[in-house]
Amino acid sequence: MDNVPPPAEELAILDRELARLDARRAQLLARRAWLLTLIRPVAAPPQAAWAHGGRQFAKSPAETSPPNVQNLLLTLGGILLTIAAIAFTLVSWGHMGIGGRSAVLGAVTVAALAAPALLVRRKLTSTGEAVAALGMMLMVLDAYALHAVALPETSGLGYSAAAAAVLTAAWTAYSSVLPRLRTPLPVAAVMAQLPLWLWSLTGSAGAPPMEWALLATAALDVAAAVWVKRDTIRGIALVGAAVTGGGALLLGLGQSVTASGPVAALPPAALLTAAAGVAMFTAWRVPAATVAASVVAGLALIAGVGGVVRAAVAAEAEGWGILTYLLCAVALLGVVRSPLPRRLVPGPVYASAAVQGLAVLAALPLLLVTLAGPLSVLPDIWSGAPSDARASLGADLPAEGLMSAPVVLLVVTGVLVLFSRRPALSAPPAGPAAATAHGRAPDAPLSAARPHPAPGPSAAGPAAGAAPAEEPSGADDRTTGTDRHGTAAGGQDAPGAGPWGAWMPGTGNPAAARPSPRDLARGGALTLGWAALVVVPPAIGLGYGLAVALHLALTLGMLALAARRSLTSAAIALACGLAGAAGVTVLALATRPATFTVLGTLVAALTAAAVVARTGTAIRSVLACAAAVFTTALLGALAGAAELPPHQAALLILLVPAAVALLAARLGPHPVTLPLECTGAAAGLLAITLAAGDRPALALVLALCGVIAAGTALRPERRIAAGGTATVLFVLATWVRLAASDVSTPEAYTLPVTIPALAIGVLRRRRDPAASSWPAYGPGLAATLLPSLVAAWGDQHWLRPLLLGVVALAITLAGARLRLQALLVLGGAVLALDALHELAPYVVQVVGALPRWLPPALAGLLLLAVGATYEQRLRDARRLRESLGRMH
Repeated sequence: MDNVPPPAEELAILDRELARLDARRAQLLARRAWLLTLIRPVAAPPQAAWAHGGRQFAKSPAETSPPNVQNLLLTLGGILLTIAAIAFTLVSWGHMGIGGRSAVLGAVTVAALAAPALLVRRKLTSTGEAVAALGMMLMVLDAYALHAVALPETSGLGYSAAAAAVLTAAWTAYSSVLPRLRTPLPVAAVMAQLPLWLWSLTGSAGAPPMEWALLATAALDVAAAVWVKRDTIRGIALVGAAVTGGGALLLGLGQSVTASGPVAALPPAALLTAAAGVAMFTAWRVPAATVAASVVAGLALIAGVGGVVRAAVAAEAEGWGILTYLLCAVALLGVVRSPLPRRLVPGPVYASAAVQGLAVLAALPLLLVTLAGPLSVLPDIWSGAPSDARASLGADLPAEGLMSAPVVLLVVTGVLVLFSRRPALSAPPAGPAAATAHGRAPDAPLSAARPHPAPGPSAAGPAAGAAPAEEPSGADDRTTGTDRHGTAAGGQDAPGAGPWGAWMPGTGNPAAARPSPRDLARGGALTLGWAALVVVPPAIGLGYGLAVALHLALTLGMLALAARRSLTSAAIALACGLAGAAGVTVLALATRPATFTVLGTLVAALTAAAVVARTGTAIRSVLACAAAVFTTALLGALAGAAELPPHQAALLILLVPAAVALLAARLGPHPVTLPLECTGAAAGLLAITLAAGDRPALALVLALCGVIAAGTALRPERRIAAGGTATVLFVLATWVRLAASDVSTPEAYTLPVTIPALAIGVLRRRRDPAASSWPAYGPGLAATLLPSLVAAWGDQHWLRPLLLGVVALAITLAGARLRLQALLVLGGAVLALDALHELAPYVVQVVGALPRWLPPALAGLLLLAVGATYEQRLRDARRLRESLGRMH
């Protein structure tokens, strides 16, 4: 049955469907547009475009904002008006009478100061700021005009001081009248820095001194920073207080240091004490400057009080001034027991630590001279004992004031000892909750908590060590199971404990190796106490023998402490011990008995300390290496006492590497073995250097070093390194011996290299048959064949070329028989070149006897033959290359 409608009816149906679809599409588009307006703002209308020549150019985005443009225009306008006012005042002043000039400046100033009120009321604040700035500048010009016209006889500095004060008050009042203007009050704060300073420059009867004027200005700045709430004013006031207060402190410190007596030191002391009060008030009321201001307060108080004491002591005992400041700094540590708020305590403690650090630095030069001064007498060793310890230093040191150095060091040592034995000052709490956890109010004085004795600087230096750090007395490390000495509960050193814990194998916790402040203080006390005793002999002029004995005893004590298993400051004790050992060794070079006594004692002490040390692998390694070094020095001293020449003394020095090799074989794979072997190798190099001036002795020393290295190569873990070293040493010994015997035959030098190299190659090929013959046999064969070939080409006799040809032929046949590429190529090449050398004279004779046309003809025939058989020659060359490639 056919249901297809007629064409006219079908067309009508299609038209109705298309119309219905268009209506539905329009409805959906309208719905979509409405939904877009709900989920995002209406897009800005497209920017205008300009047509030009058939193109459209979009409007470029603005590079500046309207407020920036406004501020720039206002600033430029204000600057131009200010320049015009200055020019009018300074240049065009004489064209008007006094009334006219006053009226013009007054009217313009009043208008400029009154206009901002109207502008601010109309919400034109930026414009009002610019006009107000112009008005304030006109006020300065009015002050200048008033001085030039009405008060010309007045002192310029005095008038400037008064004008600065009046302008400061006027601008402050102007700012209070128009509080919405931001410019007048900061400008007034800057201008307030000048009145007192300018007044002090006048030098008049009522003017204050410069330092007091600056201090008073700083006090006013602090008051402004405390009571003014605007951050801009507080910042300007704090900067001004820092500048003016710093100037007052510098002036007061200079006057205190140069005071000739206690009476003259009282005024600067009063100034510095007042400055300390201002700084402490700043620290109390300005939290952002608490630490810095309290540190300045502590330093100013130490400088003031110490200056008076120094001036009183300097007249009686010159050179003790540093000690007076140090004692004042130590006394300042009592602030931890004062009722001050807790947050004000760290600053004075830091100031005390800084002064203690400076005092220690002032005493260090004497320590360095004591340790290194005897080096100046090295050219005259064993020339006799000096009169006293001071004469042995080789420097002209003044006797006055030297005794203050050990006293200073002992005082700081005592502070550190107290700090290491007492609970340290804990760090400030993070907030009220933490403060309450400590049993006191958040801003309660320190004495409100549990008592804290005075802390001192730590081992890192007195300046760094006084930082408060809480550590309960006698508390064990509950998290790691170690006690406060870094020792485990079972009595053994815990991994990572102690200052050298990071060097110990198996240590995976870096925090476990970090020393506590108590440990640092203990190490610092140990260091400074040792330094104080070291500088005592030159300070008091002790006799030479007693000085050597004291230094040696101190060194032995430090080494004993370094070997103690429970001492966490073992590393510091070891450093002091080694420095003392070097210093006493140099000091003992003045006499022969002292030299041998000191070196023998040090060798025994270092060896014993290395054996019994339980403070870590690194310390034991350093002790063992130091024992080897001082043993070498002792053997050198024995050689010098026996008046042996250097090349004979080298044989005596070789006892050290031999003994080290035996000891290393006994220790086995111990962590101390490698550093000890390196020290023995250094002693061997020293022996080789001493023997370099005598060839036979050098050859013997090299051979003995080779024997020691060969013995070391018997150990499996040293077989490769020591075996190669032994081979090199034996070859060098052979060469030096041949050179000493005036042997010029190259084979005598090359065969000692070729034979071991070929033996190694045979062993390698036996272990790895697939190894190439070039690395196995190439170096050994080339070491002899190539120098011999060069010598044969220059030899006029027949024996060397004949022997070389026979050897090269044998090597070539062996290579062909064993299918070894290196032997075949090297032997064949040397054989061909050697044969060419032998045939060269005859070839020259034949070529000379032939007619001139024969060589070109032979060359032409050769080219024809090669061209005719070119394909065959290529196949032959390819087969030869493949044959060589199949060889090893």
